[in-house]
Amino acid sequence: MEYRDYYEILGVDRDATQDAIKQAYRRLARKYHPDVSKETEAEKKFKDLGEAYEVLKDPEKRAAYDKFGSNWQTGQDFEPPPNWDAGFEFKGAGYTGGTDHDYSDFFESLFGRTGYTGGATRRSTFQMKGEDQHAKIVIRLAEAYHGSQQNITLTRATVEENGRVTTRPHNLQVTIPKGIIEGQRIRLEGQGMPGMGGAPAGDLYLEIAFAEDPMFHAEKRDIHLELPITPWEAALGATITVPTLGGRVQLKIPAGSQGGKKLRLKGRGLSTATKKGDQIVTLRIVVPEAKTQEQKKWYRKMAEIMPVNPRNTPGF
Repeated sequence: MEYRDYYEILGVDRDATQDAIKQAYRRLARKYHPDVSKETEAEKKFKDLGEAYEVLKDPEKRAAYDKFGSNWQTGQDFEPPPNWDAGFEFKGAGYTGGTDHDYSDFFESLFGRTGYTGGATRRSTFQMKGEDQHAKIVIRLAEAYHGSQQNITLTRATVEENGRVTTRPHNLQVTIPKGIIEGQRIRLEGQGMPGMGGAPAGDLYLEIAFAEDPMFHAEKRDIHLELPITPWEAALGATITVPTLGGRVQLKIPAGSQGGKKLRLKGRGLSTATKKGDQIVTLRIVVPEAKTQEQKKWYRKMAEIMPVNPRNTPGF
């Protein structure tokens, strides 16, 4: 996927004011509008202008986009890192559904098919509830398993009186419910944008994402762990101490287990009072290396007294 420099497309500096961005878009949109323009590839340029303006006209999208800095150039290979947008506040409570716009893969990889949707609907009265906000936060699996209190700092974009976009921290104390899963949202009432005319503030929705864990990974409520075992533990059976997010427990390995076999520890996943998750343990057999003649002799003896052809299956 290619990086797209939206500032270059609109022909403005990265510190341009919001008014300057609007003026540049209007000027170029008139020039390349497909109904009137005779320029080469006018339709493509007009679409590119619309996509660039969709990002840069919105202080929140612009602040998040600016995270990548000016080190990237149009056409360079680009892949946004996981959870690149964590900690940024956007209007609305998440992504919208469909779209009539044909955005590039670059845009969709950052903002989804439509980007973040707007919040409260404007009314003709002076009083108006503040807009809802949406942000992603990254927590550890253990914090989701046990539940926790989090002090988090989000980035909220604002437009100053001079028309330039700036960011400021938004500090919050958040309760992470026990057993929350990735993709679920926490609603913080009144933590969105301020209301007008004495109306209440909007709400803030925090979407949960999990940080990478060196040992576990989550699939909805189930926690997965790959457990290395020896060939004799697999062949003869054994009781092994295994880690879980709630502490170490004993797991019985049945005799005759094969690599890839899955064993279940009930209730050891991301669980609430009413919804239970399990821990799924996948066995991985570690074969010792035969370094000495004595060790090699034992392998040859095993081949003699326990002959087996593991490839005696359809397809081999």
